[in-house]
Amino acid sequence: MSEPREELLDVVDRDDRVIGTSTRGEVYRLGLTHRCSAVLVRDAAGRIFTHRRHADKLFAPSTYDVFVGGVLGTGESYPEAAVREAEEELGVTGITVSPAFKFLFEYPQDGSSWFCDVYTAEWNGPVDPQQSEIEWHDWLTEDQIEQRIAEGDWPFVPDGLAAWQRYRVWRSERG
Repeated sequence: MSEPREELLDVVDRDDRVIGTSTRGEVYRLGLTHRCSAVLVRDAAGRIFTHRRHADKLFAPSTYDVFVGGVLGTGESYPEAAVREAEEELGVTGITVSPAFKFLFEYPQDGSSWFCDVYTAEWNGPVDPQQSEIEWHDWLTEDQIEQRIAEGDWPFVPDGLAAWQRYRVWRSERG
């Protein structure tokens, strides 16, 4: 299993204040609001690291994503988690992330929710993706990503798709 069900996570309220802790398995089972980080990684050519999540993931197995990231452990900050998750999933060290925006994702399938703190990064070296997390990867252009979303042939992880849509707006507002 790629995600330990017993890992402790902070449970938060609708204002993103910690109100307790619970195991990952319980957080998912009970739909408790928690925290995650997401990092959109580009290479020197501006292409975006895109991947298919491992089939053993607790949430959205075998779906595609344009973000690397994951849930925050108890007491972990968003930036710490963003760097940790990006380095783990890409199999690199020394990545630098820049904050973009944060939003509350509400999953319509079961009413659960989590705060997604979104970052950007550039990585120009080789990657060695973590096989327990990522089954396939490539560097795609924004047009290629938009084409796959529009065609609907690739199921995208729901919070990643929501973050992608917000990212496009955020970037266009920045000029």
